[in-house]
Amino acid sequence: MGGMRIGVLDIGSNTGHLLIVDAYRGGAPVPAHTYKESLRLSEQLDANGAMGQDGIDRLLKYVAEAKSEAEENGCTTVLAFATSAVRDATNAEELIELVRTTSGVNLQVLPGEDEARLTFLAVRRWFGWSSGRLGVFDIGGGSLELAAGMDEIPETAQSLPLGVGRLTRDWITAGKDLRELRLFVRATIAEDAGALLRGGRFDRAVATSKTFRSLARLCGAAPRDEGPYVRRVLQRHDLATLATQLPHMDTAEISALPGVSADRAHQMVAGAIIAEAAMDLFDLSELQICPWALREGVILEHLDHL
Repeated sequence: MGGMRIGVLDIGSNTGHLLIVDAYRGGAPVPAHTYKESLRLSEQLDANGAMGQDGIDRLLKYVAEAKSEAEENGCTTVLAFATSAVRDATNAEELIELVRTTSGVNLQVLPGEDEARLTFLAVRRWFGWSSGRLGVFDIGGGSLELAAGMDEIPETAQSLPLGVGRLTRDWITAGKDLRELRLFVRATIAEDAGALLRGGRFDRAVATSKTFRSLARLCGAAPRDEGPYVRRVLQRHDLATLATQLPHMDTAEISALPGVSADRAHQMVAGAIIAEAAMDLFDLSELQICPWALREGVILEHLDHL
């Protein structure tokens, strides 16, 4: 079978991300082009949980631009999906219809469990069978995805409402007590932790997502320009130190740190709290960072089904 150029349009709770890859069955999808923009949709939901006009405008503008970007780059297929911010919006159906009528893109809303399952698939393909039992952790803007298993499909896949955008909006910007936030995060993860732990300890515990990559970089992992094949880990003791330092820094100081983008700096405190809670509750001394995540999982599943 010949190759094909596929676009994946990921409308995340923080960022809109178009990834264009050259793909064929049995091979690793090779990135050809990427186009992303900070949308911060999880922070655009109003008091009633509806996406506000500002968020809607940003979304429609970005999808139209991403679609033309994909066409300019010779894409014949664009797989478009949205995660937590659109999934949780009370006007989600209206949003999807607006996207379809304005740009002709069919935006599929991914359930949280699917998000966890597809991320797990990508991690399994990246690390391979020799990794044994995998535990996979992914912090997004609106949710935290967890999955575990021995196969390509996880035994357990969970999505918890613990994203960095959501917690920043509801707790940190609202000026609530950080100790209470820590306890809330731990209680929420602990509620469903049993299902992940039932199959035994993880042979390899893995983290994906921009938040985990930034945390690892802040704790001394190799910078991005050293490429995807460098081993990068996040150590629990380094993260614990970082988690005590971040709350005493302002956004400008945090954004000056290596590996933190300016539009994410205000979310790093929440990120550190979530990551540390997950590592503590699952008793993980380290998490290995995987460069593949949900977007690659969507591509791999698409190729498998051709």
